[in-house]
Amino acid sequence: MEITGAEIVVRCLQEEGVEVVFGYPGGAVLNIYDEIYKQDKFQHVLVRHEQGAVHAADGYARASGRVGVALVTSGPGATNAVTGIATAYMDSIPMVVITGQVPTAAIGLDAFQEVDTVGITRPCVKHNFLVSDVKDLATTIKKAFYIAASGRPGPVVVDIPKDVTINKADFDYPAQVSMRSYNPVTKGHTGQIKRAVQMILGAKRPMIYTGGGVILSNAAEALTGLVKLLGFPCTSTLMGLGGYPANDSQFLGMLGMHGTFEANMAVQHSDVLIAIGARFDDRVIGNPEHFFQEDRKIIHIDIDPASIAKRVKVDVPIVGNVHDVLEEMVKLIQASHEKPDANALKTWWTQIELWRSRDCLKYDRDAEFIKPQFVLEKLYEITDGNAYVSSDVGQHQMWAAQFYKFDKPRRWINSGGLGTMGFGLPAAMGAQFIDRDATVACVTGEGSIQMNIQELATCKQYNLPLKIILLNNGYLGMVRQWQEFFYGNRYSESTMEFLPDFVKLAESYGHVGMRIDKPGDVEAALKQAFSPEMKDRLVFMDFRTDPTENVYPMVPSGKGLSEMLLV
Repeated sequence: MEITGAEIVVRCLQEEGVEVVFGYPGGAVLNIYDEIYKQDKFQHVLVRHEQGAVHAADGYARASGRVGVALVTSGPGATNAVTGIATAYMDSIPMVVITGQVPTAAIGLDAFQEVDTVGITRPCVKHNFLVSDVKDLATTIKKAFYIAASGRPGPVVVDIPKDVTINKADFDYPAQVSMRSYNPVTKGHTGQIKRAVQMILGAKRPMIYTGGGVILSNAAEALTGLVKLLGFPCTSTLMGLGGYPANDSQFLGMLGMHGTFEANMAVQHSDVLIAIGARFDDRVIGNPEHFFQEDRKIIHIDIDPASIAKRVKVDVPIVGNVHDVLEEMVKLIQASHEKPDANALKTWWTQIELWRSRDCLKYDRDAEFIKPQFVLEKLYEITDGNAYVSSDVGQHQMWAAQFYKFDKPRRWINSGGLGTMGFGLPAAMGAQFIDRDATVACVTGEGSIQMNIQELATCKQYNLPLKIILLNNGYLGMVRQWQEFFYGNRYSESTMEFLPDFVKLAESYGHVGMRIDKPGDVEAALKQAFSPEMKDRLVFMDFRTDPTENVYPMVPSGKGLSEMLLV
């Protein structure tokens, strides 16, 4: 029996096992929303802004490993979603974003709420589709989910004209799809893996450098096995935190612009660098010219061939799924008669411990004002390191990365590549929908939180017990830091004047608000917020922190990894 395109959309989502859709209705998608009303196999979450919908779907995908789904209308609905789509694209997050479109006969005629969604999103999606025939709708949605989740993941947009949701066709959802032009490689080349193993076993100053690909490919266990087998030091990018236990002694902390002294120095002075699911971006290696001052060999493992040797020359490229490559690599190392040079490794670790003794993350613990680092340390202690932690972008993001020790993958949810303010709150919402009993915290700043603060209403409607940690220093903190360091203390438009009373604002949405002004009150406030009595309540904590505090270490723009500014 033939059914409408709107029914087909809903049936496709059900066939994919979708549990939650984040969206906001409008004229072009009303037929789809009418069909959503008639079903009960998945939940729809009504956000308060389309950007919030896509960020929530993004947070859901990052924390779960499943494809996130968002549904928005045409015109401004689609353009409001673009920032969230670009955020997911930069961090390789699997999502399907369904957008409404004006009827096919009206496309190109400047119809009400018409934009070229395919053209606008083309630079920031893995792929996109405009469905012009209802007969193609089911197959297109199947392709969208397949493309989003396979290979290097990413967001896929499906743009559906309103008449396509009205027209009818037989429903036939394919079990699988194949595309001649899209066949991602998953298994690494065995010959290249053997070359890499030989180079690894011959290393005198080895370093393992990991990125978000470890998380995306569910390779944390395989990575840990490799690091432990070899006894090598390990570091991580911002996006890779949690891929290796942060509390383990072989972990040197995050590397890059705000990475630890020991991690950056070890990367810079290594003789064999094993890059796993990372892309040598500008915030990680600093100035490429400085990066190549040392004579080193580089092994680069990534599922995306376009990412390999894109920014740096590598000696052994391996294209393949990180999890599969690491498993094969471990088997070859275990079978080999050759072992790492124990004496050279001991000397290397002695040098690393000297770098580590610099204690590059120290801060004044006896200060008059609340230190943001202290808040993050206490957050880690009180949650036993088991929380899902989302963040916005800025100083608070870096402090969270430095001081919350992520021992598990998919617990750290932040916008790395695009650096999107306003991401934290809706992303935390998405994570909470995976497990309503999980502890979910959002670390944010007074600039970022106001960009999507309307989602506090969504949290109230769906009883999401998030804990919001606002590190309020009265500035756009990272902007102020750069202006202090590089612009002669000229704080041009970085002072956040006329802030709302966040306690009253949270209470106006029906949540619990708390203001904390003194260092001695930090721990008690956090304990109260995370107590059993507050288990089912959203608690908004406004911590008034030291406005002069900066993030250290810092590699200035244009400098190399070993040219760090330290406290």
